[in-house]
Amino acid sequence: MNESRPESMSAFWMPFTNNRDFKANPRLLVSAEGMYYKDVDGNQILDGTAGLWCVPCGHAQPKIVSAVREMIGQLDFAPTFQMGHPAAFDLAEQLMDYTGHKFGHVFYTNSGSEAVDTALKIALAYHKARGEGGRTRLIGRERGYHGVGFGGLSVGGIGPNRKSFGPLLPGVDHLPHTHNLLKNAFSRGEPDFGVELADELERLVALHDASTIAAVIIEPVSGSTGVLVPPKGYLKRLREICTKHGILLIFDEVITGFGRLTTPFAADYFEVEPDLMTTAKGITNGVIPMGAVFSKKFIHDAFMEAPAGIELFHGYTYSGHPVACAAALATLETFKEQQILEHAKGMQAYWEDAVHAMKGLPHVIDIRTIGLVAGIELEPIAGKPGARAYQAFKKAFADGLLIRTTGDIIALSPPLILEKQHIDELFGKLATVLKNLD
Repeated sequence: MNESRPESMSAFWMPFTNNRDFKANPRLLVSAEGMYYKDVDGNQILDGTAGLWCVPCGHAQPKIVSAVREMIGQLDFAPTFQMGHPAAFDLAEQLMDYTGHKFGHVFYTNSGSEAVDTALKIALAYHKARGEGGRTRLIGRERGYHGVGFGGLSVGGIGPNRKSFGPLLPGVDHLPHTHNLLKNAFSRGEPDFGVELADELERLVALHDASTIAAVIIEPVSGSTGVLVPPKGYLKRLREICTKHGILLIFDEVITGFGRLTTPFAADYFEVEPDLMTTAKGITNGVIPMGAVFSKKFIHDAFMEAPAGIELFHGYTYSGHPVACAAALATLETFKEQQILEHAKGMQAYWEDAVHAMKGLPHVIDIRTIGLVAGIELEPIAGKPGARAYQAFKKAFADGLLIRTTGDIIALSPPLILEKQHIDELFGKLATVLKNLD
C-alpha cells in the first residue's frame, strides 16, 4: 500500500465532505491496528468513532484478516442469483443464532443504504402478497437517518440530506423526533420525558387510515443526527401501536447492531422486537462492505405461498459476496472468542462517568449516553451552525484523536475493545480541545 501523500487529490469527489477545505489540509490515514489509526505523517490517532461506527472489534483483527485472505484465494466471487456458495448459508444460520432466533431469515445487501431500501421494498411487497396492496404509505421520523438511497432519503428526516434531490418518494410521512433539550439534558440512558410522542403514530393512522400504511421505520437510537436516545417506554409504545394496526415495524440497526449498546442489537437492549431489522457496518467489522435485512418468519412465509417462481424480484450482484461472508463469519467468531460484548458491558459505567465529566466545560449544553456511545452537544456559534463542532473535529485530529461531528454535536462510538486507559486518553484530549474552542 502507498503510505505517501498522493501526487494529486483532485479526481476523488469525496462523500459527505467539504472537499475544498479537506484538500487544502488533508487528513490521510494509512494503517490501523487495535484502537489506533496511523496517519501519513506517522502520527498515532486514537479511534473514538470505530471508523464510521463500523469497527466494533477494533482494527486488524487477525482472525478476520486471515479469513478474508483465505476466501479471496479460494472463491473471489460467486453469484447468488439461482445459485449460491456454502458460506452464505452458513453465515445466515449463524446470524439467526446471534439474534437468539427472534428472526427466521436474512436477505444480504452491500450497505446500510441498500438494507433500508430492501426492507422498505419487502414491507410493500409483503402487504401486496397478502392481498393488502393498498398499504403503500411509509412512515419515518424527523432527524432520522436511513442512508442515501431514494427510499432511505424519503423516510429519513435530516434536511440537508434531502433538500437537493427533489420530491423523493410520494406517500411518506414522518413522526416527530424525540430530542428535548429543555427537559432531558444530561441524561444517562433513556431520558424520562417523551413517551407520549409515540402516540403521534395514532394521529397519522387517523389521518391516512391504517389500511394505507405499510411500515414505520426508525433508528432505536438515532446516531448520525447526534445520538438521540429514545425516551423510556417510547419504543414499546410504538411496537404496540404498529401491532394494533397491522403495520410492520422496521428497526434500522445499521449503527446500533453488533454490540454498540453492549447487547447484540438495540432490540435486545430495549426488549422490543421489530418485524424487520436492517444491519450493516459491524457485521463484517467494517472490513468488507456488507449489509443484511433480518426478517420475521411470517413475512418470509407470505412470499413462499405465491405460485412457483421467483418470490421477490429484488437483489444485488454482490448479495452474499463470498469474501464478505467470510469476514462476517470471522467477526461473529471474534465476538464470541474474545467475549467482546461482555467486555463492553464492563466498560460501560466507566465510559458513562467519563463522558458526563465533560459537563461544565466551555460550550457544552448537553450530554447523552447509552451503551458505548455518547453525544456531546455544543452551543452553536451565532449564524454559523456546525462551525464550532467542526473546529473541534479538526483540533482533535491534530491532537491524535478521531471524533465524529454532526451539526454542533460530537458523536463518540469507540471500538468495543477499549480499555480504561483509552477512555482516559480520549476524554483528556477532548477536554483540552473543548477548552480551546472559539
